[in-house]
Amino acid sequence: MENERRRAPRIKVNLRARWEGEQSYQEADVTSLSRSGCFVLSGGRFAARELVRLQLMFPEAEPINVWAEVVETAEEIGFALRFTSLEAIDEARLDQFIQQHL
Repeated sequence: MENERRRAPRIKVNLRARWEGEQSYQEADVTSLSRSGCFVLSGGRFAARELVRLQLMFPEAEPINVWAEVVETAEEIGFALRFTSLEAIDEARLDQFIQQHL
């Protein structure tokens, strides 16, 4: 059995997002989410360890902005992010959203 590397529970979601990296600015969909990261379905150019700015669009609420590092790439599909910087208010909103959907 493969070891689970995630430290926080993930939820399946379908959230719109925008991300900006060194070489791309793209609209995307986030398909799984935890308090420490997410998976982004997106085209565009991205590289492992790249720092990106991600804007998550929550239904019926203001979006939140996070800085994150690309920790895994799936060519032509998307990439996994680990959140590196998040304002306290946005972190609380993220936690609340996840708790509501667990």
